[in-house]
Amino acid sequence: MRPLPLVSDCGNCFGLCCVALAFSASSDFAVDKPIGTPCANLQQDFRCGIHNRLRDKGFSGCTVYDCFGAGQKVSQSTFDGEDWRGSAETARRMFEVFPIMRQLHELLWYLTEALARPATKPMHAELSAMLATTTALTDDNADALAKLDVAAHRAEVNTLLVRASEFVRAGFKSRNRRGADLIGAKLRGTDLRGANLRGAYLIGADLRDADLRSADVIGADLRDANVAGAKLAESLFLTQTQVNAARGDARTTIPDSLARPNHWRS
Repeated sequence: MRPLPLVSDCGNCFGLCCVALAFSASSDFAVDKPIGTPCANLQQDFRCGIHNRLRDKGFSGCTVYDCFGAGQKVSQSTFDGEDWRGSAETARRMFEVFPIMRQLHELLWYLTEALARPATKPMHAELSAMLATTTALTDDNADALAKLDVAAHRAEVNTLLVRASEFVRAGFKSRNRRGADLIGAKLRGTDLRGANLRGAYLIGADLRDADLRSADVIGADLRDANVAGAKLAESLFLTQTQVNAARGDARTTIPDSLARPNHWRS
């Protein structure tokens, strides 16, 4: 299991994703909402008024999103429990810091995953050092976080993650589909063990009963991909957002660190 701080804890957050982020009316969201404007469904206690009916009400995008625990980190640590309703300045700073913290927590997720793989042992020292550095950045104050060049740090971390991926996939036949357009692809039952699917477009792809053990899926777009019966439990760098975006069933295997979405078929 991932450390608790990397798992969303909405009960200790001030609904930051429901305020700080923007969304546009689409198949994922029923209405438009600009940055800094609270969603109409956000209640005074910072809970969602239609949480159990989000998909029925046209807010499926909300059920896909995951902050990797950045919400409670900003709410309870960076701002010491002060919520954004206190002042316009507090709100501005929280909304500025939240997306940065989310990126840092996402990187912590990937680094933790890389360290958990026995195959990456030759580079555990480097991964551990980067994990410590990234963790330290999340503990900075709001001003320091706002000034952080998160893109540069992300690129530095990614260099290590690419190497870690190569270690994990070394024993498999090379299948380099990095960034590939696999939208709607017919991949049912395909052996994708050890495949490089980094950033691949798998929107609406048929991945039923596919074997994705040790496949690198970092950044892969799994929106509406049919993963019924697929082997995802040992996929590399799989996230809750990707699982939430896909369509699985009771036979789909996922890592113990991820939750099985309520909308998946039983």
